[in-house]
Amino acid sequence: MRPAKATAAAVTTLIGVGAAALAAGRYASDAALKAPPGRPLPGDPRLTVHATAPGRVTLTRCLASLRPGSYGLEGPGVHAVVGPVLDDAPHTADTVVRRLDRVVHGALEPGGRVRLTPALHTGPDDLGLPHRDAEVQGELGPLPAWFFPAVRRTWVITVHGLGATRAHPLNVTGFLHGLQLPVLDPAHRGDPGAPRSPDGLGHLGDSEWRDLDAAIRHAVREGAERVVLYGWSTGATMALLAAADSGLRDRVAGLVLDSPVLSWETTLRAVAAARRTPAPLLPLAVRAAQGRTGHRGDRLRAATDPAALRVPTLVLHGPDDGLAPWGPSRELAARRPDLVTLHTVHGAPHAAMWNAGPAAYEEVLRRFLTPLM
Repeated sequence: MRPAKATAAAVTTLIGVGAAALAAGRYASDAALKAPPGRPLPGDPRLTVHATAPGRVTLTRCLASLRPGSYGLEGPGVHAVVGPVLDDAPHTADTVVRRLDRVVHGALEPGGRVRLTPALHTGPDDLGLPHRDAEVQGELGPLPAWFFPAVRRTWVITVHGLGATRAHPLNVTGFLHGLQLPVLDPAHRGDPGAPRSPDGLGHLGDSEWRDLDAAIRHAVREGAERVVLYGWSTGATMALLAAADSGLRDRVAGLVLDSPVLSWETTLRAVAAARRTPAPLLPLAVRAAQGRTGHRGDRLRAATDPAALRVPTLVLHGPDDGLAPWGPSRELAARRPDLVTLHTVHGAPHAAMWNAGPAAYEEVLRRFLTPLM
């Protein structure tokens, strides 16, 4: 082959390889940027229902079905609530028996396919508490919200994260109501009933925080004197960004961060890896996501700078979180012990710190919130 033709062939090959790599990176980045609300997160395997009996359900035995604590159990047309593993219940080597607390709707049938989810409730009616629908005026349009009134002038604004909906914060709403704290639980862009992001992508909190800012403004207009921002996963990221950049940040009395995403790139890689993206494509997934969203993580790094933190902050996190590393949470607490309290939870996956031990979690939460009321 002549040199000119050889060079042209090599260039064509490189262009083809480069285009394929870019396409692969774009596909891998979809795992995080197009994660639908309410869909399983990586690490949430489907389980088979092997048997049911009064007060118990037998499931496929795996690390997920052996998790401590209480979880929702969700499948096509069914939502139930399960408690701890019943170690003394008879079971086979490949099954596990958990306490069955209640079936919210549908029926658990042998052979049915289900998954554990941190969300115990499907909507506010499950709680039996006074509430009403509200509407927050966001920059992209109206955002549906649930409001639970109470007598205090400090409101709690809850915000869910990756793979969840506004049903997830309902786990703690009853507890917060018991403290007489009003709770506003809004949707944000991309959620059911809310406007989509203009590019159709999730931004891991980098743009969604402006919907939380709109919720702060709504709360203040409705009579809140101060607010506590309570976020899970990328909702915790949104809380940090709002506390740093909101025009009403002086009204933010404190932050509660459950499983916070403090490193955008690390979480993106973790989500893509958990979706079985080959390791060589992970850097491409990060670069593709940066190119598609313009997100470089600079705003998050500024918001999580320990020197920039201004309000009391409770971080609830643990070493078993496979999507948002525990290390940055420990570092934040170590560098700002005057403002940051870290409650470590073992045996809990991402955004399920409450599920692993509700009583201990709520006691830590009570002690943190009492001075802020």
